[in-house]
Amino acid sequence: MRKFRTVFMRGGTSKGCLFHKADLPEDRSEWDKIFLQVMGNPDPKQIDGMGGTVSSNNKIVIIWKSEEENVDIEYLVGQVIVGKNQVDYKSNCGNMTAAVPAFAVEEGLVEITEPNTLVRMLNRNTDKYINVSVPIDPETHTFSLTGDCHIAGVDGTAAELNVDFLDPAGSKTGKLLPTGKVKETLDIPGFGQLEATILDVSNPIVLVRAEDIGMKGTELPDVINANKEVSDLLEKIRGTACVKMGFAKDLQDATDNQPAVPKVGFVTVPSSYDDIEKGHADAADMDICARVISVFKCHKACPLTSASSIAVAAMLDGSIVNEIVKPAEGQKTIRIGHPSGVMTMVPTVIRHGDDMKNAEVPGVAVQRTARRIMDGYVYIRD
Repeated sequence: MRKFRTVFMRGGTSKGCLFHKADLPEDRSEWDKIFLQVMGNPDPKQIDGMGGTVSSNNKIVIIWKSEEENVDIEYLVGQVIVGKNQVDYKSNCGNMTAAVPAFAVEEGLVEITEPNTLVRMLNRNTDKYINVSVPIDPETHTFSLTGDCHIAGVDGTAAELNVDFLDPAGSKTGKLLPTGKVKETLDIPGFGQLEATILDVSNPIVLVRAEDIGMKGTELPDVINANKEVSDLLEKIRGTACVKMGFAKDLQDATDNQPAVPKVGFVTVPSSYDDIEKGHADAADMDICARVISVFKCHKACPLTSASSIAVAAMLDGSIVNEIVKPAEGQKTIRIGHPSGVMTMVPTVIRHGDDMKNAEVPGVAVQRTARRIMDGYVYIRD
């Protein structure tokens, strides 16, 4: 057996194993074999590993001190694909991004200032910069374990982490609008034409109206996942956008080799529903209702990178999201209803005239929490 030092953490509404890069083999070709065993793949039950059988609970994060000027920490996210011998490094995880600065403070990777330490980070999946303000406990002089911040999808409260994704547009394609259009008509095999908005903010995503695919938009994950017809249609929509952006040669290639990029989601008008925690999400508390599919399953909340895209899309005239939200003059926040409740995003969008493809996105900020759950060694077979 081999063992590797790891910290098991929750970041936002995701969780996974965080590793110091120095604790892993220098030969990166060995990493996948390690990470797959860590999570218990390819068994979809993941009974022999740390995985939680859904994409949000199958995160690997590798962290190291940066040598770049004005950057403290660099990190790389691996998405272990449940049921497959596959680790995807093509996209960042916004939720686990919240765990990285807390880990960095706790592990002594950054110089601490009180009462808040600004951790300047560089994500190596996207080569994008993120600044996070980390609260410091005055007694322990490290990351504060308590606070009054509550985020939808996580029980209780914790210390607030202010996560600011800097210049997040064009993370994988180099463009805010990869096709150059704020609204696109896709030809979906076996379905026909469908209007969609494709954009790339933190991670690429394709968004469609819930009603256009026969959904209400308030369905919870178990209902969506059990609907094979809609699940297959959403994967065709995702695959069609994947091909259109140049990530795959055809739909099968998109499913087999690009399962995490882009994401696909459907949106509708603010609507009340009972969330997965038996709470109530009220239409009056949201600007838009959204459901996002992540690696073939509906996310139990909303991936933070997807929420960033949805929030920015709300500010782009003519997008599917914008047509629903109709943001007021001067509106700065976008409230997104998701299966676990409502989250608030703060997108900064600078528009130059009526051509939305030239819009700038200096940043998207969000409130998150994180917590160390376990630390020690994870064991794998030789």
